[in-house]
Amino acid sequence: MEIKFQNKTTNKKEAPSGGFDLNALLQKEIRFGGKSSFNNKKKAAFYDELSVLLESGIHLKSALELLVNSETKKKENSDLQHMLQSLIDGGSLSASIKKSSSFSTYEYYAIKIGEETGELKEITRQLSDFYQRKVEQRSQIIGALTYPLIVLLTAVIVVGFMLNFVVPLFVDIFKQNNVDLPIITQFIVKASHFFQEKFWVLFAIIATCIFLIYYFKNVPKVIRIWQQLLLKIPIINNYIKNAKLAQFTQAVSLLSHSKVDITKCLQMASNMVSFFPIIEALEHIEERILKGEKVSLAFSKHPDLFSKKMIALLKVAEETNNTAYIFDKLYQQFNLEVKRQSKLIADVLNPILTIIVGLLVGIILIAMYLPMFKLSSIIG
Repeated sequence: MEIKFQNKTTNKKEAPSGGFDLNALLQKEIRFGGKSSFNNKKKAAFYDELSVLLESGIHLKSALELLVNSETKKKENSDLQHMLQSLIDGGSLSASIKKSSSFSTYEYYAIKIGEETGELKEITRQLSDFYQRKVEQRSQIIGALTYPLIVLLTAVIVVGFMLNFVVPLFVDIFKQNNVDLPIITQFIVKASHFFQEKFWVLFAIIATCIFLIYYFKNVPKVIRIWQQLLLKIPIINNYIKNAKLAQFTQAVSLLSHSKVDITKCLQMASNMVSFFPIIEALEHIEERILKGEKVSLAFSKHPDLFSKKMIALLKVAEETNNTAYIFDKLYQQFNLEVKRQSKLIADVLNPILTIIVGLLVGIILIAMYLPMFKLSSIIG
């Protein structure tokens, strides 16, 4: 059974009279953690436990009662109680999820499809897999960047300490003995003076940048510009693109398993990636499909995002009418590529940053000890 949605109107600012405005809903922020009581890890566990209980033959109401009794955290327990009460009052699970700020539009439609097709246990299992994979992907990203960031922070602290405390000690010795300083030493001394005199200015600039990043992190125009810049950075661009395509293909796979029409899959799944280049491309693709163009041909109009291999697999999906299977295979390929690239980035960044730290410290030490050698020869 297929859920019927309204198609997009040509004027996105105007909501259709009456009925449900899908456009407005899809333009809202999709929550995946943050202030939500259910983060990705919690959602993966929740849907996994719910699917296991449903698979065992327990009624949905009884399953929620068990989950409520086993949940110890107040906010999560409150959300679960609201779901349970909605069922007791004659409502549905999807209706209670729709009202909760802890869950996304994507989850609402997935659960609604599961309820109307009688495949709720399968949908909850797929949702569990979806969020478990998101947790794994996030762990991969954190794992790839943690060590480089620690090395970079260490470099800043070490260099700042040397410029602020070590270099001035040597400068006093050089002044007392009127030692002529080499060019490299003069440069380091000037850098030390600049750092000491402008420390609070530098600190204020850094603090301001952090504040601006935090303040504008949810502004669409700023996000769009930032994401477009990321796509121009070598190595990083492919990593980010593959990570977002992995999220997109996984979402389409889940929705296709539930027999949702491909255009509706694109409408819903595009918001899951939170990546404007892909979202904008999918809008154009959807327009072409609605005009009667083949899915693979519509995707091929964006070769910068979708590879020839992906287009070829989409042609196979059209010929075999097996969209869910093909998108699941695409997800697996993109996920493996993300894992490979995250390891590559870590393997490349770690030695490079270590070398940079060593060079910076080495240059400062050489710059300070060169005059000392000259001073020892004068004293000798």
